[in-house]
Amino acid sequence: MTAVVAYAVAGAVHLVTAGLFLTGLRLTVLGFRTFFQPWIGLLLLGMAFAMRPRPGRLDPDAPTLREADAPALFALLHRTADIAGVRRVDAVQFTPDFSVSVVHYGLRRRRCFVLGLPLWAVSSPQQRVAALAQALGRSAPRNVRDGAFVGTALRSLTAGSLSVQEGEPSATLPRINAVARGAVAVADGTQRFADRSRKSEWLLWIPRTALAATARLLLWLTEPAARRALFEADDASARAASSQAALAALRDRRLARAVGVEMHRLAIEKRTIVRAHRPAASQEDLWERIHAHAVRLRAQDMPQPSGPDTPSAGPGSTGSDTYTLRIERLVRAPQCPAAITLDGAALARIREELRVPRRTVAHQVLRDGVRL
Repeated sequence: MTAVVAYAVAGAVHLVTAGLFLTGLRLTVLGFRTFFQPWIGLLLLGMAFAMRPRPGRLDPDAPTLREADAPALFALLHRTADIAGVRRVDAVQFTPDFSVSVVHYGLRRRRCFVLGLPLWAVSSPQQRVAALAQALGRSAPRNVRDGAFVGTALRSLTAGSLSVQEGEPSATLPRINAVARGAVAVADGTQRFADRSRKSEWLLWIPRTALAATARLLLWLTEPAARRALFEADDASARAASSQAALAALRDRRLARAVGVEMHRLAIEKRTIVRAHRPAASQEDLWERIHAHAVRLRAQDMPQPSGPDTPSAGPGSTGSDTYTLRIERLVRAPQCPAAITLDGAALARIREELRVPRRTVAHQVLRDGVRL
């Protein structure tokens, strides 16, 4: 039922956007009988522009591979997508994030698999398969939050509310020398500008609040579908890589924060201590050091995750509740054997195909650090 209401709300959002555009265009082009109609039309066009549908785009700074560039990696992704029952991907991009996901780009909504190399570096081969299956399973058509109709409306609302958000106010007005020439006029102009800024912020408060509230409503309505998609993705992960590998991949999510901190520390070390006292380590060595750090972390008794990185279970529940429930489901469910296993030759081919992206992302990490 909530999915039906979500489709209705998304349809209303698209209709409002189209209505704002058509009305604004009519008032702007045909409304010159009065002084105010063209200005009202421009205002409506601006609101329609803020709420416009935004097709996804590939990250121009992320290394990108197509099937011709990495046939072994795409063969693995295609087999995993077939087991998960979802459409195959058209491209793969690599990031320094500890995550994997599927995004859509272009008007034809092609699919791109976004692979975080830190997660790939710390995982065993079967855990990598499990992580791929989990990400692909979350992008199933049953997840209406990620669909073309509701997902486009949600992204439009989020981007629109950000485009009309309140700017950062100045802490104090600029200090003006009272004996300077034109000091009074400058002070009066500054005060008038501040007053107009406050009035414009009050005018933007209404559309900003409406857009944000509608986005939160859509998130709430699509929460059950998103939660079911998580459970189905876990089931697909167990079928593809085995229940044990799926469970290990899910538990490894708690390594995300610690691995990010270690990557940032290594980036600072390279720019300071290493540069000052010894030759810089190779970029390829970054992933081996991250892998060794993850091995040490697994040997410790790490606490269960909680916070914004864990998925939410639904209205009124916490993300750690869903995480715990997902763990319990995999433990209690019938244990599945691995449908996909990677031998030494396949692993070697994939590693060779990822050689350039690994080096590029490592260079970005050591140059820019990691956002924590």
